[in-house]
Parts: sequence; structure tokens; C-alpha cells
Amino acid sequence: MNNKGFNWFFPIAIIALLLFFGSNFLGGDNAKSIDEDEFFRIMQSGKIQNVLIYKETEKADVFLTQAAKTEMVKKSTETNPFSVFEAPKADYTVKYGDLQLFLQKFDKVKADNVNIKTTKDYGAGKNPFTDILVSALIWIAILGLFYFLLFRRMGGGGGPGGQIFSIGKSKAKLFDEKERIQVTFKDVAGLEGAKEEVQEVVDFLKNSEKYTKLGGKIPKGVLLVGPPGTGKTLLAKAVAGEAKVPFFSLSGSDFVEMFVGVGASRVRDLFAQAKAKSPAIIFIDEIDAIGRARGKNNFSGGNDERENTLNQLLTEMDGFGTDTNVIVMAATNRADILDKALMRAGRFDRSIYVDLPELHERRQIFDVHLKKIKLSDNVDREFLAKQTPGFSGADIANVCNEAALIAARNNHESVNKQDFLDAVDRIIGGLEKKNKAIKPSEKKRVAYHEAGHATISWLVEHASPLLKVTIVPRGRSLGAAWYLPEERQLTTTEQMLDEMCATLGGRAAEQVIFNNISTGALSDLESVTKRAQAMVTIYGLSPNIGNISYYDSSGQSEYSFGKPYSEETATKIDAEIKRLIEDQYDRAVQILTENKDKLDALASKLLEKEVIFREDLEEVFGKRAWDPELTEKPVTNTIPVIKEKDEVEESEIQAPESPTQL
Repeated sequence: MNNKGFNWFFPIAIIALLLFFGSNFLGGDNAKSIDEDEFFRIMQSGKIQNVLIYKETEKADVFLTQAAKTEMVKKSTETNPFSVFEAPKADYTVKYGDLQLFLQKFDKVKADNVNIKTTKDYGAGKNPFTDILVSALIWIAILGLFYFLLFRRMGGGGGPGGQIFSIGKSKAKLFDEKERIQVTFKDVAGLEGAKEEVQEVVDFLKNSEKYTKLGGKIPKGVLLVGPPGTGKTLLAKAVAGEAKVPFFSLSGSDFVEMFVGVGASRVRDLFAQAKAKSPAIIFIDEIDAIGRARGKNNFSGGNDERENTLNQLLTEMDGFGTDTNVIVMAATNRADILDKALMRAGRFDRSIYVDLPELHERRQIFDVHLKKIKLSDNVDREFLAKQTPGFSGADIANVCNEAALIAARNNHESVNKQDFLDAVDRIIGGLEKKNKAIKPSEKKRVAYHEAGHATISWLVEHASPLLKVTIVPRGRSLGAAWYLPEERQLTTTEQMLDEMCATLGGRAAEQVIFNNISTGALSDLESVTKRAQAMVTIYGLSPNIGNISYYDSSGQSEYSFGKPYSEETATKIDAEIKRLIEDQYDRAVQILTENKDKLDALASKLLEKEVIFREDLEEVFGKRAWDPELTEKPVTNTIPVIKEKDEVEESEIQAPESPTQL
């Protein structure tokens, strides 16, 4: 079952290379031995350049001149391809008898022939054991290099092309008794429903007899679905820390490779390892990388490697021979594009939706992230939770970190309430740019634009009331406004129309005050158009179109080139969308015209202070008649109005994109 057994191919190949090339590297001293007479004959011909005399061994190494060596090579029938890498060797060795007589004869021959340039040197005697030791060290270094290149680099996947010998092996990181994850369910704040589901899986692995004795079977898979940053991966880490069983973690993209069959091979290898260590858990993050519905977008033709990988995953999760205690956990924020075969019971038996945290859950998340931060006494966690509606767990962690950075930047001894408010503003609206040069006329237009939003949102019943407005540039915007929408699960037609009217309040204020409009309402128009389209084509809230929805929850319309309605219906839809938007724009113009004096007062306050709050609106307009206890109501979303210079202004609330977001 162990598919990672020792591979004998490389040791055999190395031994063959040693036998074939060994003589070239370790051939030893291959110099030809000559006697004294032959030595002096060659010396008289002027072919000897140097003589290295060893007194202890009564031998001498003879080195020829370059011309003599070239002549020797031409006459030789053997060529050494590795000669260019070799150190200089003696061409001959001569064994002399008496050193004194040898030297006398050497000097006599040199004196008789003045053209001879032969020199002599003395060296220590060669030790054969030293040569053997040096050769052994050289070979150890060569074998070590071979091992590193072939077994570590190529086997371990380090460096470019390093995966060539393990490309079909799984890249999953194993967490077992040797390497435990310290995250537990105590570190996961909120997510009560999701934690309850996965805790049952952990309990099944720990006490399987409790369930099997009643006929229950271990679930094959658990799919975590939810928006980004809601804690899906953190929940999987908590399962790994609590389960005390081998935990394999990897990403869906780890199966993707350019070579054919690699993804399927890695799936087989992953499940083989998990089965060998069962009971075990496999966690695949971002499973949509390989789990996308098959045959929907394969326009390239031919075979799709991703589909082969998915087919192998389907077989391993529920096929022949899959009766093992291996649970597959996966996470994605795009469950609508997953293949139906992957989502069926028997593969992913449980689909857990991890939603954005509610008010009490946000408070728990703040409790977790504020443990390591030095706080002032005026920091109220309940207040922070109310100021961050619509934030995910990752967003809240970012708020806490940003608040600590702001406090350190301002040389505070601890992080106070204002640091957190500045952090929220920084994350939502961008960096404040007080030194940005703005023309007085543009600043006045921005002030009336933001005042128009604030006025309409305060005077209509169902619009989100204002929390804060500023005309100080932030990021790429010239102004921003913060609202506190009430918490609700369903949205009525009147509520959507009031929100559209408040969104169009900025452009309406420009029309009422300046009798012209600018490009600053681009994002407002985009948001209103999406909301009107959703009302007409998704939610069936238009009486002229009827109770019809063209929304496709299966995602198949993504690959369709046609529309689910006729051209005549399309004309009606366009006319209805335009009617809804224009009606609310006219309504906003009428409200602002009737309250023009209050609009002027609010814009003047904004120009004077640059930042105004809910209390300033109460001074101008008084309490809201239909919502006198606004501050005691829980909130869900705070999305700022952000306006780019002559270009973009974001709306208060984004239009829902699916029925599940009502």
C-alpha cells in the first residue's frame, strides 16, 4: 500500500556511472616509468620542462614541455574526454639510484647543452594512503550531490522543475501527533450553528461506537459555504485541533498541474495516505478550483484535466472500496458553481452555511481579538459590535489591528475608543487626505450632494438613517457618509423604494441647488440600477411585469448566450426599470424642494465643520417621527457613501444579488 517505497533505479544508475567513468577520475598515477638513460636521452632532446625529485622514495616526476605533450597526444590513440577537468599530471616517472650521482649527471647534461631549459624541484614523498583518502572524499562529495539533486530537490519539490520525480504525489500537509494544531473551538467566536455541526463530526471520530451501535454511519464529507472572511478555514483548524486524529490540509489548486493525469494521481495518493492513517480528516480549501460543474465551460475542446481530477475525487469519496473512516472537509464561497455529483448525499452529506456574524457574534469575535491588545477603560465591546455591522471575522480582526497601529502612530499609551472609530473609517472609507486641494465650487457641490443623501435618508421612513457625514477626502473619494440600517431578514417593496430615493438624493440635491448635475453620482446610479433590476427581474416586485423571477440559482445561465425572456418582455423590463428610477428621482427632488431651507442649513454645517453627526441632523430636522428610539435598535450593515472626484459615489446599501440575500 505504500506507494512511496524506495526507488532502486537511481542507485543502480549511479553505480553504473561510477564503473564507467571511475577510471577517468580515480585512475591514479598513470605516468609511464622510464630508466635514467631514457630520461637523459629525452632531456638532451629538450622535451623536458621540469623534474620534481622526491628524496624519500628515490623517484622523480618528469613533466614535458607543451610542444612535447602536443606531439604525444597526436601519436596517442586514446583520448580522455575529461582531460580538460584534470589537474596537471607527470608525463613520466624515473627511478634513480644515488641522488648525488643523478644530480651530477643532470647538471653535466644541462651544462653541455645550453639550449636545455629543464628545471628541477624537490618535493615531499607521496603517501598512497593520502591519495586514497582524497579520492574517497571526492566520491563522497559527488554522491552527496547526486543524492541532493535526485532525491531531495527532485523528490521534495524544491526549485524549478524539482517536482519531476514526485509530480503525482500529494502536496497535503499532515498534522498528527508529532505536529498538533493549537487552535480549538474556544478560539472560534460566534458560528454557533456551524460549530455544533462540526463538533458532532469530531465526536463521531472520537466515540464512533456511540453512533455505530445504533446503525449510524460516519458522514463522508462536510462542506463549509459562506462569504470570504467568515471563518471557514479557522473552523477547519479548530476541527484539526479538537479531533486528535491525522489531519491532511491542502488547497484545491494543489491538484492542478499542466501535465495530464497529475491531478487524479494526487487525489489517489492523498486518499491512500489518509486510508493508511484512518480515522483521518482531509481538508480541501477553495474546492471550487477542481469542483466546478463539468461540461459547462469547456469551450476549448478535447480533454479537460480538471474534470479528470474531479472524477477521481468523486470516485474516492463514494465508490467501490471506500468504506473507510476518512472524512473530507471542504470550504468554498462559490457553492453555486460546484458539480451536482459532488454535492449529493454520500459525498458531501452536510453543507454548513457560515454567514456573516450577528451583533452578539461580533461581540464574541471582538472578545477574542482584543485579548492581546492593551485597551483603555472607555472601550465598550458592545459599542464596537454595533459600529461594525456587516463585518466578517477577518474584517473585525483587521479593525483591531488597525486600531492598535493608529494608537501607536499617535503615541497613545493604550488603544482607546476613538482609535477604533478611526480604524473603522480607515477601512471603510480609505485613508483621510486633509491636504488634498479641492476647488471651493467643487467642495460646495460635494457638501450639498452629501447633505442631499442625509436629508432624504432622514425624512423617508424606511431609508437607513445617517450616522456620520464628512466631506474630507478619503482614498479616491471626495466625501463619505455612514448609515445604520436596521436589522431585518425580509425587505418589502416600500423599503427598497425608500432606499432608492435616498441613494438618488445626492444628484437630486445638485439639481435643486445648482440647476445642473455632475458626474459624481456614477456609483449612485449604478447601485440604483442594480436594485431596480433586482426588483423587476429577480424578486417580482413590479406590478407591470408580474410575479416572475428570471433568477437562476443553479448558475447554468452563466454559460448561456440567450435570455430567458422574449424581446417584447425585455422592452417592458427596460421601461419598468426606468420608471422605478425616475419616479424615485422625482420624489427626491420634490422632498428636497420642500425642505430647501433645511438642506441649506445642513450643507452650511457640513462646509463649516467638514464632519457632522446624527446630533447635527436632529438640530436641523428634529427627531425622526417614525423611529424615535433608533439607537436601541440592532444594526446589520454599515456601508459608506463614497464619492470620487467628479466620478464615483458609492450607494448606501448594495442591491442584493440573490434571493438568499433578502
